[in-house]
Amino acid sequence: MALIKRLSLIGIGLIGSSIARAAREWNIAEEIVVQSRRAETVDAARRLGLGDRYTTRPAEAVEGADLVIVAVPVGASEAVAKEIGPALKDGAIVSDVGSVKAAVIRQMQPYLPKNVHFVPAHPVAGTEHSGPEAGFAELFQDRWAILTPPEGTDPKAVETMKAFWTKLGSDVEIMEAEHHDLVLAIVSHLPHLIAYNIVGTAAHLEEVTESEVMKFAAGGFRDFTRIAASDPTMWRDVFLNNKAAVLEMLGRFSEDLTALQRFIRFGDGDALFELFTRTRAIRRGIIEAGQETAAPDFGRPHGAEKR
Repeated sequence: MALIKRLSLIGIGLIGSSIARAAREWNIAEEIVVQSRRAETVDAARRLGLGDRYTTRPAEAVEGADLVIVAVPVGASEAVAKEIGPALKDGAIVSDVGSVKAAVIRQMQPYLPKNVHFVPAHPVAGTEHSGPEAGFAELFQDRWAILTPPEGTDPKAVETMKAFWTKLGSDVEIMEAEHHDLVLAIVSHLPHLIAYNIVGTAAHLEEVTESEVMKFAAGGFRDFTRIAASDPTMWRDVFLNNKAAVLEMLGRFSEDLTALQRFIRFGDGDALFELFTRTRAIRRGIIEAGQETAAPDFGRPHGAEKR
């Protein structure tokens, strides 16, 4: 028996389409309703068979839904909540997938009726690709899904969302929204900001041509370009809606970068060695925790594997 009778997905990009595929493959929802404002995106979702019903209207998509997952850029959360609020059925669960939580709660909660349950969520999973074609059912396997239910949320609704993400293959953690935003600022948001900046710096170097950047890009720079290829709308909204935490982490990073500059300037090899030893241990810890592969070159294919 399916966990959810009717699942409505507001937004059908990478995350939304991956949820649709996983919910179908593992019989998590009896019926899936897909919504996107762009007709061409809805048509693509229909061609891919991601849902049972399709619409461009958010309010129509949530009618009779037991679970509504809002999978749009964080900056659009308030507008979506305003539209779907009056159409939600009594007892429905509303969730989201945004990588910022406090701002999403502030934007959405005022427009959701008291007779529905709001359980914000963040699946810590993704790729640099976007759109309905980019999704795949295994995206959430062995990844974390973080729930940030506001105070007073019905425990049964939280348990339903825990079960939902568990069935999608995720490990589930519950934390306060503000703490989530601080944690993600350092493990996700700041790395993306640094990647965007480094790739931008390379693009602006007059001494290095674009062809040379492409031709001689080493492993470190290639990994930065992968992150910097992520959806620009999503990340614009992340930085604008997690401003305080990102600026705090950016300030700490700048202080550490200044210290690193001093180590190099004054030839402090011992300090550099100590820093690199600590950071290497963190990398090994991430691998041991199952959050990355220890394969050479970050799992890139070699030799015959390339063919």
